[in-house]
Amino acid sequence: GRRMGEFALAGLRRLQAKYPVIGDVRGIGLMLGVELLRPGAWERMTQAAEQVLYAALRRGLSFKLTMGNILTLTPALTITEDEMNEALRILDACFAELGN
Repeated sequence: GRRMGEFALAGLRRLQAKYPVIGDVRGIGLMLGVELLRPGAWERMTQAAEQVLYAALRRGLSFKLTMGNILTLTPALTITEDEMNEALRILDACFAELGN
């Protein structure tokens, strides 16, 4: 789980570099959090988080929101690199839809 967690974090950090709305990315093993904040402020972006959640659900990726603005991803310990890459691709498409 740890190696895949590091792989996932690296992918999420690439998304963070691409989308200013991603204020923080953190994880312990495969418990991953992506916090959405207004760029340049510490304001929670709850509406954007919901938009990403529903856009991901439409594409077959399911996760929970914590505190309204943190995408909380807890994939199965058996997840493969291909599956993780697909999840990252879906998240990328969802963030692109926000128009950041």
